[in-house]
Amino acid sequence: MEKVYLYALGANLSFAIGVQFFTHYARTHSSSWVNCYKAVVAAALFALTVAAQGGFHDIRPLYILLFFASGMLGLGAGDIFLVKSFSLMGPGRTMMLFGFQPLLIGILSYFIFGQAVDAGKFVAILFFIVCLFIFSLESFRRHGHWNVRASLFAVCGIVFDAAGVLITRYSFDNSPGISTTEGNFYRAAGALILFALLSRFKPFHFSRTLKALAPRSLILVTLGSFMGTYLSLMLYLNAVRYAGTLAAVSGIAITGTIFASIFECVIHKKAPSPYLAVSFLFFLGGMKFLFF
Repeated sequence: MEKVYLYALGANLSFAIGVQFFTHYARTHSSSWVNCYKAVVAAALFALTVAAQGGFHDIRPLYILLFFASGMLGLGAGDIFLVKSFSLMGPGRTMMLFGFQPLLIGILSYFIFGQAVDAGKFVAILFFIVCLFIFSLESFRRHGHWNVRASLFAVCGIVFDAAGVLITRYSFDNSPGISTTEGNFYRAAGALILFALLSRFKPFHFSRTLKALAPRSLILVTLGSFMGTYLSLMLYLNAVRYAGTLAAVSGIAITGTIFASIFECVIHKKAPSPYLAVSFLFFLGGMKFLFF
């Protein structure tokens, strides 16, 4: 079990690094473009890793489709909402709202997998709602509006990501012969299918934007894609696959919040705002009721 937690911890650290790059390029380009590019990089790296590990194993078509669906929901739709939230309210605040995800995954795991969940910990919801209110109040005091849109983007991203995690776990449980890397490749491919469909209805000019990037920007966004998608997924899905309960693994999300907040403050060279500090206390309170 200790190894599972190390996987989850490493995944959150690498993701927290990656989101700093995602945030910057989502602001200068678009959330859809950034997510499509990191899915391309991840799919290529996962394919190379699978080839190095001996190639693909047999898997029933149903579970390939479920992995695709998982990627479309989690790495596609979910990450579009999350990266948009990163660009509007910052990585630290968005990651803090991920405190909802362990509770959501715990509830859904109870109904889908029969995994135990302590109903008394629903008190944690109140603490997370206070976090949402504090972020909205901060935006109102600073910009004159509540910025509800950013919070809604974050919550939608969390819901889609949680659905992707659950479908992934179900697919792994029914496909014991495949590796975690293969599951990651199928998920990344599913995300690319979604972006290909999305570009038909709302073009984000992937090729044109890619060609216009300066070499330094291309290196940075590729590094962010490696850290925030390829490496974090390699580590996180190992934790998801072998964990006793999914809610326990999601609980390590608190470290992602800490890492993202620290990196954000360092990059922008400013101390955390009083609102962020107070909301973090409520976040810790929610995590205490959720897990302790």
